[in-house]
Amino acid sequence: MDKDSELPTIDMLRGLQIWVIEKMKMVGIPEKAYGSFFEGDCYIVLHNKKSSRGLSIDIHYWIGKDSAVDEQGAAAAYTAQLDSLLGDIPVQHREVQGYESDVFKSYFKSGIIYKKGAVASGFKHLETNMYNIQRLLHIKGKKPVSATEVDLCWDSFNKGDVFLLDLGKVLIQWNGPEANLPEKSRGLALARSIRDGERAGRAQIGVVDEERSSADLLQIMETVLGPRVGMLQDAVITDKVDEFQKANLRLYHLYEKDEDLVVQEIATRPLTQDLLQHEDCYILDQGGFRIYVWRGRGSSKEEKKAAFSRAVGFIQAKGYPATTNVEVVNDGFESAMFKQLFQQWTEKGQTEGLGQTYNQAKTAKVEPMKFDVTHLHGWPELAAEQRMVDDGSGKVEVWRIEDLHKKPVDPKKYGQFYGGDCYLVLYTYQKSGRAQYIIYIWQGRHASVDEVTASALNAIELDHMYQEEPTQVRVTMGKEPRHFVAIFKGRLILFQNGTGRDGCADAEPAIRLFQVRGTDEFNTKTEEVPARASSLNSNDVFLLATSQICYLWCGKGCSGDEREMARSVADIISQTDKQTVLEGQEPPSFWEALGGRAPYTSDKRVPEKASSHQPRLFECSHHTGQFIMTEIMFFSQEDLGEDDIMLLDTWEEVFLWIGKDSNTYEKKESVAMAREYLKTHPAGRDPATPIIVVKQGHEPLTFTGWFSAWDPYKWNNGRSYEEMKNNLGDMSAISEMTVELNNISLLQWLSDSGPATPGVAAPLTPSGLPAMAPEALSRAPSSSSSSPSTSYYSGNSNYNSNDLAPSCPMAAATPTAVSTAMPTIPIPVEQLINTTVEDLPEGVDPSRKEGYLSDSDFQDIFGKSKDEFYRMAKWRQQMEKKQHGLF
Repeated sequence: MDKDSELPTIDMLRGLQIWVIEKMKMVGIPEKAYGSFFEGDCYIVLHNKKSSRGLSIDIHYWIGKDSAVDEQGAAAAYTAQLDSLLGDIPVQHREVQGYESDVFKSYFKSGIIYKKGAVASGFKHLETNMYNIQRLLHIKGKKPVSATEVDLCWDSFNKGDVFLLDLGKVLIQWNGPEANLPEKSRGLALARSIRDGERAGRAQIGVVDEERSSADLLQIMETVLGPRVGMLQDAVITDKVDEFQKANLRLYHLYEKDEDLVVQEIATRPLTQDLLQHEDCYILDQGGFRIYVWRGRGSSKEEKKAAFSRAVGFIQAKGYPATTNVEVVNDGFESAMFKQLFQQWTEKGQTEGLGQTYNQAKTAKVEPMKFDVTHLHGWPELAAEQRMVDDGSGKVEVWRIEDLHKKPVDPKKYGQFYGGDCYLVLYTYQKSGRAQYIIYIWQGRHASVDEVTASALNAIELDHMYQEEPTQVRVTMGKEPRHFVAIFKGRLILFQNGTGRDGCADAEPAIRLFQVRGTDEFNTKTEEVPARASSLNSNDVFLLATSQICYLWCGKGCSGDEREMARSVADIISQTDKQTVLEGQEPPSFWEALGGRAPYTSDKRVPEKASSHQPRLFECSHHTGQFIMTEIMFFSQEDLGEDDIMLLDTWEEVFLWIGKDSNTYEKKESVAMAREYLKTHPAGRDPATPIIVVKQGHEPLTFTGWFSAWDPYKWNNGRSYEEMKNNLGDMSAISEMTVELNNISLLQWLSDSGPATPGVAAPLTPSGLPAMAPEALSRAPSSSSSSPSTSYYSGNSNYNSNDLAPSCPMAAATPTAVSTAMPTIPIPVEQLINTTVEDLPEGVDPSRKEGYLSDSDFQDIFGKSKDEFYRMAKWRQQMEKKQHGLF
């Protein structure tokens, strides 16, 4: 504990640390409780993340909806103290229950659980009575989900959401009839997380998808909740901030004037970085969706200290909801969320980006070495940074849209694109011995609306011809991606107007001017510009084509490589004689062709800076009838679900990743979603930014390079939600529950009362229910197998991360059931006997310790083989395991 500030010791080597405000002090909570928050408390969350730029730190103070005002004030004060202690580096966040930022939610991949009450009244009790629980959780949201504890009654349910009835030893997931597959899958993931985390793997999970086919589990629910009367409520549509609202940026300057604080609006969207002066503080209002406070490095300590209070005061003055997010950022340590609100953001000392290569760390300092395409396949990060899937040596096929259909273009004219046309370009290349495809949809600036529409429809047909494997890239004239330029080997020429159709070409102008930019065959593009002197630029090479001669004009700032590339293009543009003209030595006929001399750009071109905007991943959805994007922070390949559509924004390009099981409507609308995203982006993005559609399992290097440790085989053995349900394990447990429900009071079991000693848990049967008296068993009706639509599996943490089905389900209760398969290397006896769950070797299922013994050790301990042991009744197995310290 810090003696001066009374702050707890901070472990900077840990990624995530959480404290609760208890008696006005910061009190640490155990890691197994991370992700659960009591509504009556306030918490402080510290997150460290190492990157190539160094250590990034975020501090959040979280306000429960029923927390006391003095605790809220203490949390804010501790956050400011922590920020000061850590050198004013952290980004600070104010979080309100139910309205947390995407950054905050990203720390809890399995979901966030809101619990009623407070730590003092509930947490310690929960720790010692982890099975004496009766609660109903309402699961909502996308990645990650949130689970709010609601009243334990049928009135809390609705048709569109997922609910989890937590009875301590049994978790029952109830899926609303209108709930979609992603919601069901995430609910199952949260149930598994509770089972394996809070219950140490000793709970069982049942799933109710269709009530009429899930009579056994529904009977248990009605025993707890009572009979359901009336119809279920309709699905509740969560209000989401309109994307246009997020784009409404206003920047305010904070300063002192005559001992008064002045808040003055100085700019609206689009914002530029130079508006922020290092000596001052600013408030950036993102349409009331989030409030940022930027603290200049030269501002006073008093100004920095008052950041949160000023932001809260601003929220009150504007009449915004008290739940509005607040983020305090420091000069030089701004968050990615803050920087992306500006048109361009460069770091101090940042060097040239285009034409240079990056070293292996995605965001590290640029190394000034020439780009080498041979590095691409062994270096996916480089492929992503350079937007190059290969060196452009693959097969190229080109079609022009004519009469709303695609017509092949003469290969001799490949690379020549006219502003009045639309084209499809199919590029085929090899990756790991397999053909990969890219469809470029090039749309001329003056093409008709019908042709633009037809180009998109013909691209879909072409996509179908190749089993929907190709990546699709929409290209707007003048905004060609680097790889598109490279595949034409320096011979890409853009004609301003006209068409390339046979017999339909307009009469070519007598005089045409072309600007040539590029140093090699990978980056050279030639574009027609107005034939007048003002179009010239001293930094480039221009071709001036007349009926008698073609001038090759070389500006003073051009290089020898640029001149060579221009010579290779000149013969395509003009068949007349060529004459090289140096800037300042032009003959009179040159200026006559351009209509006379005129001023033109002659200043040395400022090297284009590499943008420091970090890639961002969003989950896209139209499920509620409204365009919703949920950002995934600290993303990885694991965040790409097969039923998802994801948007990856790398600033220069926007990728749409289409999961194979994604919603048909969302697939159809995905490009429109991406256009809407660009249109409403707070930084005023260029709507012509390339949009690239990528299919699951056919991702190009330019996409995968933005992810660390990409696994191309991740989805080979993937299963659908229904397949996971059908492989959840032994189904006889539900029958056992039904038998016992007919003979004992479930409510009596839940309270551990009745025949058992008060406060002492009764012996458990395989289903998790207490053992029944012999007379009860004799009266029990014969059990029937559960219906195929009801899924149930026992407490077992030995599962594959891509499959919710246990890899070694517990043996059935009947004497004839045999389950000896334990896919693991034998573990020494001393590591298993009388060992707590926390001390077990990683991956060991605490409910099946005996299965990890070698056959000889098993025989020595139990005096029988594993086959003989698993043929015994379940209650007898449990008894012997207890006797030998293996329960």
